[in-house]
Amino acid sequence: MVTRTAATDGAAVEITPGVFWIGALDPGLRSFDIILKTANGTSYNSYLVRGSEGVAIIDTVKENFSMTFFRRLQSVAGYDEIRAIVLNHLEPDHSGALPELLKRAPQARLYISSRGAPMLKGLLHGDTLAYEPTQTGTTVRLGDRTLRFLQTPFLHWPDTQCTFLEEEGVLFSGDAFGCHFCDARLFNDAVGDFRFSFEYYYAHIMRPFRAHVLEALDLIEPLPVRLIAPSHGPILRDAPERYIARYRELSAPGLKNEAADEKTLLIFYLSAYGSTRAMAEAVAAGAQSMSGVRVSLYDLEGGEVAPFVDLIEEADAIAFGSPTINGDAVKPVWDLLSSLTAINVKGKIGAAFGSYGWSGEAVPMVEDRLRGLKLRVPVPGVRARLIPTPAELEACREFGVNLARHLTGRIEKRSIDMAAPT
Repeated sequence: MVTRTAATDGAAVEITPGVFWIGALDPGLRSFDIILKTANGTSYNSYLVRGSEGVAIIDTVKENFSMTFFRRLQSVAGYDEIRAIVLNHLEPDHSGALPELLKRAPQARLYISSRGAPMLKGLLHGDTLAYEPTQTGTTVRLGDRTLRFLQTPFLHWPDTQCTFLEEEGVLFSGDAFGCHFCDARLFNDAVGDFRFSFEYYYAHIMRPFRAHVLEALDLIEPLPVRLIAPSHGPILRDAPERYIARYRELSAPGLKNEAADEKTLLIFYLSAYGSTRAMAEAVAAGAQSMSGVRVSLYDLEGGEVAPFVDLIEEADAIAFGSPTINGDAVKPVWDLLSSLTAINVKGKIGAAFGSYGWSGEAVPMVEDRLRGLKLRVPVPGVRARLIPTPAELEACREFGVNLARHLTGRIEKRSIDMAAPT
């Protein structure tokens, strides 16, 4: 057999003895799942593992690349040899060729995560499709080779798993350690510089689930990994441990909290004529009057949005001050709020305040968005018409005090006299 080192034609590429890449290249793709830009296109990586007692297929490809996938598969195996089909992740770019593959290899058993059943039915309409649910530690033997499954949910779907080929030290990692970078040379030590794509992919796909990434790393790091075979992008055969370590770095808290024993409140505002700024300063003063709270105040007119995302990820509470202009909050506030989908803010405290001229929609609109992002909004927002009065600034100060009380668990408990008239 001729050993190929690049996907230059329709044949499979052997990535380690008896393990073949049978995926597809999509160099013209410029946008993936709407939110990701792909300057170098992408690849849909599928793999074939040959053992002494049969063949396993690890993931398939996007449906419109099925013929390329089948051509590569047929170059190294017959359909009657296939004993197992493993889907590490059921998204359509990995499962697109599955229905046809099952028709061609009806004897094969399908292995998916135990969380994958609802997605299998929804994506493939496979009401009666037989499958074997896997757990961490479940194994499939191909004679002299063993596939061991690791449950790694939310990397980046609930059904995600990794598959480890024990005898060769190959980790079929699904979307983890992948990126959208198309290069026919396939291997990380042969392709062009893909560092930007690797970091960009992590930031947009994995970062919102970094707590789950850390849990997955606890399973992966003890393994003797000699090669990482992800679902997208270069195959990591040179120093795969560097990429595992990089995921650990990216998933750990990015900023040292110098106020380790204090709760942190970040206040962001933008002010057209100084009124919302005055309110923000009063909110900050109120919160700072409570011990155990560190307050930071940021004018969105003077900063880029991206650096604030790192701050918010480590903070305990965030408050947004916006004037109402044309019946809406101002664009920099929305820009920052939209950026929060890339991080986990669930359970943090959120709040809103601002001045207005006519109608004052900005505050409730921001509060609704905070709730949509799964933040808690325990203190009703405060508004002031045009220039805030001393009484309104005092209300802002009390608003800050109440935020601090919620942060530190010192909110006054309400007692209800059940015998009192209502």
